[in-house]
Amino acid sequence: MPVAVIILAAGQGSRMKSDLPKVLHPVAHAPLLAHAMMAAHSVADRLVVVAGVGADLVTAAAREFDPDVQVVLQTEQNGTGHAVDQARAALADFDGDVIVLYGDTPFVRPETLHAMLDARAKGNAVIALGFQTANPGRYGRLRVDENGLQAIIEAKDASPEELKITLCNSGVICADREMLFDLIADIDNNNASGEIYLTDTVGLARARGLPCAAITCDESETQGVNSRADLARAEASFQARKRAEALDNGATLLAPDTVHFAHDTLIGRDVLIEQNVVFGPDVTVESNAIIRAFSHLEGCHVSQYATIGPYARLRPGAEIGDHARVGNFVEIKAAQIGEGAKVNHLSYVGNAEIGAAANIGAGTITCNYDGVFKHQTIIGARAFIGSNSALVAPVRIGDDAMTASGSVITGDVADTDLAIARAKQVNKPGLALRLMNKLRAAKAAKTKE
Repeated sequence: MPVAVIILAAGQGSRMKSDLPKVLHPVAHAPLLAHAMMAAHSVADRLVVVAGVGADLVTAAAREFDPDVQVVLQTEQNGTGHAVDQARAALADFDGDVIVLYGDTPFVRPETLHAMLDARAKGNAVIALGFQTANPGRYGRLRVDENGLQAIIEAKDASPEELKITLCNSGVICADREMLFDLIADIDNNNASGEIYLTDTVGLARARGLPCAAITCDESETQGVNSRADLARAEASFQARKRAEALDNGATLLAPDTVHFAHDTLIGRDVLIEQNVVFGPDVTVESNAIIRAFSHLEGCHVSQYATIGPYARLRPGAEIGDHARVGNFVEIKAAQIGEGAKVNHLSYVGNAEIGAAANIGAGTITCNYDGVFKHQTIIGARAFIGSNSALVAPVRIGDDAMTASGSVITGDVADTDLAIARAKQVNKPGLALRLMNKLRAAKAAKTKE
């Protein structure tokens, strides 16, 4: 059975106190909306996002994640049922089940969505996703008996007896597309908020004699974001899960609480990650690599048995080869570091290719930017770059070549050659002492004034 997912992302989220639409606030370097879209992609043949406040920004973010997503507009905020109804035309030609998700509820698992679809396949007209909690508070309640789900009651409209129910509504539902929009058409706004509640679909289905069911999940999956404090809790929840996943998959984290992952970080087996490491988006670390303390990685690939850090920064386009070493206070950007190559100390390597087993001395800089264009530096296999060399791109250092320490290299160096590009040293006898005495005398005279 084909599946479509509608993600509601039209609200502003006034409690965020932000000019940015709520669903675009990030968790693990991805917007909340992207997390909901990732879950949707695990089941969806069609995906529709309902945008409203900040629609242009929401549309751009949605299409950056999935260029094929359909975006429809909710121009007025009139409840969840009204929001879902905005997707009616977009799905008019769709024949299958529909799941409704929320752009500010990022952690619903694919397994949970599959469980809802399984319940639909058993003949239930509407499936609601619920969770047990000790503090139901303002959540809607799911009234369930031996005949299945009977109703979803909003807390505002619940009786004192119904408020004692601890099975709460997440807002996520599943129904056949034709049935869903047929039920929505019958919903009125005769409630405490004067809005069209999507939750009323259950009561309407039951009134028609149709069976409904509730699927439960862990409360953590339904964690919504309505404030900055909620956002911080969502980040903490994600990081806890990602750390546990890395450990379960065979990585070693010396201080797990100090390691921060992005939503798409990939870590191989037997990787060692030391304290205070931050992974930005699009990082892959292969098996047996070592990421030492206080390193920051984003947009990069680290091959097996490589060592990064401590205090290293890998920026987008960094490709670190097998057994390569990138040491303390080294920055790599848009550069390939060959197998067994070493960039161990205080260097910047950008827009470069470093050959296998090359050694880049401390303080080396690839001068890749002329103020307008970026230029490439190529360093051959087994080359030795002396400390404090400045390599002015475009330039090529050949295989087995060397540069003398302190050189400014502006031309190519052939294979096996040694390049020396620095002024001849001249010593002036006694000048240092005479100069210092002169300066001290000037300082003393100034002090007397």
